Amino acid sequence: MTGSPGEELDSQSCAEKVYVELKKRLDDGRLKPGAFLDLGALGEELGMSRTPLRDALIRLEIEGFVTVFPRRGVMVRGLSLNGIRDLYEIIGALEASAILHAAGKFRKEDARRMDELRLAMDADLGAGDFGSYYSRNLAFHDVYLDLSDNLELVRQVRLGKERLYDFPRRATFVAEWERTSNAEHLSIVEAFAARDFAGAAAFVRDVHWSYEAQEGFIRKYYLDQAAGR
Repeated sequence: MTGSPGEELDSQSCAEKVYVELKKRLDDGRLKPGAFLDLGALGEELGMSRTPLRDALIRLEIEGFVTVFPRRGVMVRGLSLNGIRDLYEIIGALEASAILHAAGKFRKEDARRMDELRLAMDADLGAGDFGSYYSRNLAFHDVYLDLSDNLELVRQVRLGKERLYDFPRRATFVAEWERTSNAEHLSIVEAFAARDFAGAAAFVRDVHWSYEAQEGFIRKYYLDQAAGR
């Protein structure tokens, strides 16, 4: 027998709360890649039964943040270079598709908004404010992502970026990479302003989100920082 609708809603609400809390702990580094979760302690600390905790962990596993090992437990997933390569390929392909689908909706003011964000990111880099740079970087890409009618595509792009950058969020950045990335943003803006959507899509896929094009910076960001260099 299933529970009443009210009980099911309460369970969903609890699972969402657990999900949000666990992502917060992934983000701030309290849950570290490679570590196994103490589910008993987590449930007790959060005041949750095993059902919402299990549901939240299933969602996190589907999204790639944890791995559930039968009879062993739940482990926080780290990022390997192969995993990063896969995410770059996926995000590049999806963003390129979003650009092509946005062509009929894109306006001159959208290109101006992207260029304003690009210039503000230059100022953020000059001030060493990576938090603001990161937020504006997401907003830059969201200008065209938000024009997409494919909500699942947009959701997958945002999840991919969370996997790459938010769990855990690094406190420092590779300045040379961000300057190069922002120069690439100018190329994207220029293509949009010229209404060369095919060119913008190709550049985003084959340069901006190309693992091969960005590999040197990726290794510095993920491997050197992890090693404390």
